[in-house]
Amino acid sequence: MPGQTSESESEGNTVQEKTKQMIRDDYDYVRAYARVFRVEMPLVANDESITGLPGPYPRQVAGVVRDGHRIAALGRRARETGMPVLNPILGRNTAPETYEQSQDMYKVAADLGITIFHFVHSEATRHIDPLDGEELIEQSRGKGGITPGGEREFVAMGGGSVHPVRINATGDTPYLSIINALIAGFDGTDIGPVIHAHFGGRGIKDYRTKIVNGFKALQICAENNIFVQVESHKHLNNIGGTDGMALAMCLLAEGLAVLAGLPRELSALQMNVAGINLLADLAVMRAFRQCMWSEHLIVVPETFQQPPTDLVAEQGHFARMALSARLGGANFYRPKAAEAIGIPTGYSMGRAIWASQNIFENVAFIDIQDPAISRRRNEIITEAMAVLRVALSLNRELDPAEINPAFWGRYEVEQLVAAIVDAGKSGVLDCPQAAGWDLKRGVRTNRDPDGIRRYVPGFGPVKIPLEKLAFTSEPVTVSRPQQITRPGKILLATVGADAHVLGINQIKEAFEKAGHEVIFLRGMNLPETVAEVAAEAGVDVVGVSNLLGLGIELFPRVRQRLSELGLAETIIVIAGGRIAEKEEDMDSYRYKILDQGPGFLNVDGFFGPGTEPDEAVAWVEQKLQQRGMNKVEPAKN
Repeated sequence: MPGQTSESESEGNTVQEKTKQMIRDDYDYVRAYARVFRVEMPLVANDESITGLPGPYPRQVAGVVRDGHRIAALGRRARETGMPVLNPILGRNTAPETYEQSQDMYKVAADLGITIFHFVHSEATRHIDPLDGEELIEQSRGKGGITPGGEREFVAMGGGSVHPVRINATGDTPYLSIINALIAGFDGTDIGPVIHAHFGGRGIKDYRTKIVNGFKALQICAENNIFVQVESHKHLNNIGGTDGMALAMCLLAEGLAVLAGLPRELSALQMNVAGINLLADLAVMRAFRQCMWSEHLIVVPETFQQPPTDLVAEQGHFARMALSARLGGANFYRPKAAEAIGIPTGYSMGRAIWASQNIFENVAFIDIQDPAISRRRNEIITEAMAVLRVALSLNRELDPAEINPAFWGRYEVEQLVAAIVDAGKSGVLDCPQAAGWDLKRGVRTNRDPDGIRRYVPGFGPVKIPLEKLAFTSEPVTVSRPQQITRPGKILLATVGADAHVLGINQIKEAFEKAGHEVIFLRGMNLPETVAEVAAEAGVDVVGVSNLLGLGIELFPRVRQRLSELGLAETIIVIAGGRIAEKEEDMDSYRYKILDQGPGFLNVDGFFGPGTEPDEAVAWVEQKLQQRGMNKVEPAKN
């Protein structure tokens, strides 16, 4: 592991001026990161010199020469062979457990004679600013993946020696995670989507701060030769955004990467394929390839939002998406393990690696040229160019060929950041379930029978000419603001270091549709905060969710705080999400609920993955009726 390298020692390779200046400028955050995550970080002396910052890659760490170009070389090999490099995700709560579980999938890779690109899943606390969010971090310690300290231990044990690794370092201050990864000796890191506009609620900062901090992370990666996933079509797609909007956002993120000085060979974009419509999957991949500056495309399967109970069917779904990635020419593909819930085992991930590689090797490459692919590709690009034109306040049409480093070089950093932030806040960059608290939301989309998500007429992004957008022809009814026709005020929120709001959004919509008043706190709340808001707002029901396996620790705290406020017996508490983060632990809790009820979670009702939202509504209404709260008839006009 790198020792306390002095500033003068590291200058033999490069001065790393931008990295050093960020450490000096945000030293309070750096020290908070060191304290809260319990790792050594660079130190700034009184004379402003810095110790503890290793030189940039390439350099030897734990016996291996590390360098982001190792990953770039894998991506180039994929282009040559026509077979994507597998990018499995696996990270447990401790370094020894992560290393032990990883051996199962490493063995499969060795048997297949392939090198994989291992995404080490990190704990959820990385999404939170350590200076302002220490309490959230502490109460979620060690859940959802490996800790920052564990990452360093994992490297010392041999992580990344044969199969390059990356960490998940998205959030409010991702550049701090990048500095930690640099010190830990990882040879490549996923800084998460830099803009990630529609997860803008992840963490506790405003949208502009997230964009600025993402740019800082890009600068550190550029200066230290770290491989980067610049932005993600996947995350926008998961929360209802269109392919064209996602492409526009990815291109804006690439603009920031260019201004940060990131080499093209170290840059990647991530995207979803759905496996529903092969032609649509190929169209979106070709649209990205035609427009993107980044050299690499990381393709991720679109998982079931409500997984089938038959895991064979689920694996069949993943197989369809592997086929799309293979025929679409992805550089990297993330195999998915068919699992009931939670973090997969190394064994199940190893099986997924074998299955995906089997598809890659035993399916003939066919260059499919179908008019439907070209039409859809053109639709995606047309929307993306229109969004860019409005977001950048241009007075002419854009051609994809001109979106290059010279184009982005016309902008000052602050100018581009301001344009992105303004576009997010004004509704130019928009999708149905945007989570940023200071982003404007107004669009509605519909996934049509052909698997393509299109805008609902009358609900496209603001300022974009209608002829530049693809609208659904399906009969879609957009619900107007619901009248409150029933008693029972509902408060809904995710608790802990969890920004996953898709499921709880569906629960919210179901309660509103039924006529209930709903207060929605969205993601990342302390249980005590939820209880206090419930008391202040005078609600009848509190619903909390966590998808990181933290329910055992967090759900009881809601009731405990309600008890302190004298409301434990008057407010109904329900919960949902994942009780256990690990695949192998989930069944025991599921059986315990069936056997004993959810009392051990200190809640009245539990509605886990697979629950129909109307089930939760019906259950709550029955409880309210038992308390003498009858239906209120709609008001007469």
